[in-house]
Amino acid sequence: MADIYEMKMPRGMEQWPRRIIIIGVILLVLFILFNSFQVIGAGERGVVFSKLSGVKDIQLGEGLHFKIPFLEEIIPIDVKVQKSQTDARAASKDLQNVSSTIAVNFHLDPSRAQKVYQEIGLSFKERVIDPAVQEAVKSVTAHFTAEELITRRAEVKDAIKENLSQRLVKFNILVDEFSIVNFDFSHEFNVAIEAKQTAEQSALKAKRDLDRIRIEAEQRVTQARAEADGQRLQRETLTPILLQLRAIEKWDGKLPQVSGGATPFIDINGDRK
Repeated sequence: MADIYEMKMPRGMEQWPRRIIIIGVILLVLFILFNSFQVIGAGERGVVFSKLSGVKDIQLGEGLHFKIPFLEEIIPIDVKVQKSQTDARAASKDLQNVSSTIAVNFHLDPSRAQKVYQEIGLSFKERVIDPAVQEAVKSVTAHFTAEELITRRAEVKDAIKENLSQRLVKFNILVDEFSIVNFDFSHEFNVAIEAKQTAEQSALKAKRDLDRIRIEAEQRVTQARAEADGQRLQRETLTPILLQLRAIEKWDGKLPQVSGGATPFIDINGDRK
């Protein structure tokens, strides 16, 4: 009876539990190794966050780095030049409403990437850059009239860039380039500017016409004076002797013809008396 209830495992079956354990250990080791390294790409810095001590005061450069599995995390931070575009509204010195679009090229200070992540996080555009652009535009625009914002655009740009750079450097964000995409004013102001430009162009055209008329009149006066001086000099030089010489130069050598067949009498000895 004992042999009936005695069951034997097939040959090889007794090795299965051991094989499963070995496979599980291998998979676990591979999983741990896979989570022990991380690559930091070009133009990035790695911030190490420990679940035990928080953000470490170190940063990792480009390349492959080791981390403690399940306890540490490496967060890649982009330190390349980035672009941010913000719509800003402000009031000019003469209380005109001004709408503008501002484009900023910036990058994070590579040596302070861990501070940016610790103090601001990855949403630095929404949290810091956009509000700073708004305040810089309002601060500078208030010192210029609406017309000066157009005629002194380069000066306005430099002033806003300087103001913005001072605000962002406190957060370890560096401004590389700044541009005012456009200024937009109220419809009434645009109509007034257009009318002023039309009036200035008309006045400039009238001035040019007046200058042209004056120059032409001066040219005519100068020409008349030159002609008068020429005639005066000609009269002064036309002496009786010069007139006789010119008459001789024009004479063709022929005596005048007298009608009636008579030969004209020429007194040859008249000058000898």
